[in-house]
Amino acid sequence: MKINPILLVFIASSAFAQAPAGSAKQRSPIDFTGYWVSVITEGWRYRMITPPKGDYGVGTWPLPLNPEGIRVLNLWDPAKDESSGNACKAYGGGGIMRIPGRIHVTWQDDNTLKLEYDAGTQTRILHFGGTPPANLQPSLQGYSVASWELPPAGRGAPAGGGGGGTGFEVAGTPPPVDGAKNQRAGVLKLVTTHLTPGYLRKNGAPYSASATVTEYFNRTNEANGDSWLFNTTIVDDPVYLTGPYITSENFKHQADATGWNPTACEAR
Repeated sequence: MKINPILLVFIASSAFAQAPAGSAKQRSPIDFTGYWVSVITEGWRYRMITPPKGDYGVGTWPLPLNPEGIRVLNLWDPAKDESSGNACKAYGGGGIMRIPGRIHVTWQDDNTLKLEYDAGTQTRILHFGGTPPANLQPSLQGYSVASWELPPAGRGAPAGGGGGGTGFEVAGTPPPVDGAKNQRAGVLKLVTTHLTPGYLRKNGAPYSASATVTEYFNRTNEANGDSWLFNTTIVDDPVYLTGPYITSENFKHQADATGWNPTACEAR
């Protein structure tokens, strides 16, 4: 399948109407359940191989790190992370979608989706219709509030537009939608807060406990039987970033758990 490299402009959620009443599972416009494997169509250097210390991609998909972010990046010490029990810092809510591997998506209950990752044996819980509890303690995956966002009645899926620039890693979206065979009737939006500090890339590129991670998921079903999941992640962090860090990831649906291989976090 050819993927056109464009920036997802539907991330402006004002273009969507909220889903009707009922449980999140009942009103789901898209079925994300099953097994998905990441397909690395861009950013190979930063995703398949741990970048060298101090490399934040100047000239090639640069991270929008401010001076403090660059200072912390240059302090990266994987041995120290390992000895202090922080080998999973690249597997937190701000970076887990960039780690190559497989995701198993299931409904934990009618209003809660569960995403299990074999990379780092991580689990994310997506809460529909909720807000973070009072006095919630930060964690590696934080607290994710989920919602279905649908286009207004009588309109198709929003079109994409070209884009790019500092702080953007754009993988893309599929060709225009044929509504008879695709499930792009809406998107799944996540907003994750209450994160412990983590890494945007495995070489210590930091995000702080003040970071907010906003994500948009959509799916296509192709004529050849393939199904694809597309994720756009936006990390906002007033401590280490000069602006939003936007990335896009692609995953292909699997018929079963073939290749599922839970592994421990790797700090290097």
